[in-house]
Amino acid sequence: MKNVLVLITDGFADWEASYVTAELNKPGTGYQVKTIAIDSHPKTSMGGLTVIPNYNLQDFSFKVPFEMLIIPGGTGWKEDKNQQVKKLVEFSFEKDIPVAAICDATTFLGNHGFLNKHAHTGNSLSYLKEEAPNYEGEEKYINAQSVRDGCLITANGSGAVEFSRDILSKLDIIEGEELREWYDLFKKGFIKS
Repeated sequence: MKNVLVLITDGFADWEASYVTAELNKPGTGYQVKTIAIDSHPKTSMGGLTVIPNYNLQDFSFKVPFEMLIIPGGTGWKEDKNQQVKKLVEFSFEKDIPVAAICDATTFLGNHGFLNKHAHTGNSLSYLKEEAPNYEGEEKYINAQSVRDGCLITANGSGAVEFSRDILSKLDIIEGEELREWYDLFKKGFIKS
């Protein structure tokens, strides 16, 4: 089984990765979702779900293979303790492992310079510039729900379905017409208004 890591913090936005993690964990995909955090303490999501991380950065062997790092947003990205996630993101980019970030996780990436060379989005350009003082990627910003550029996928906080679609496409889980139908189902529902 191939691992996809989901980075969790206290206050992580549990819904932002829920569409894609459910698809990745389906039988037959060849993937399994594992969680990673800065330490081994249980993390409580914005929705009140408590998750015990599979891995923690303090003990993580960077020899553990993984195919993608997914980083949900949430309330913890301004906390100093969570800035150590930078080393996992750096490792991912160095090894050409895709990184997918949504909502305030894009702000974290922007503040650490990871958006400067890639087309990307976030909650808004003005928000990125205000909340990520080291952000210098304005010329690469795209005003879209989700943006995929090479090994980077970014999305704004209201783009969870688009974010998931781009991840599923990048990992070749669902493709073509099947992916379009999947997207339409979760974006528009069974009943068209």
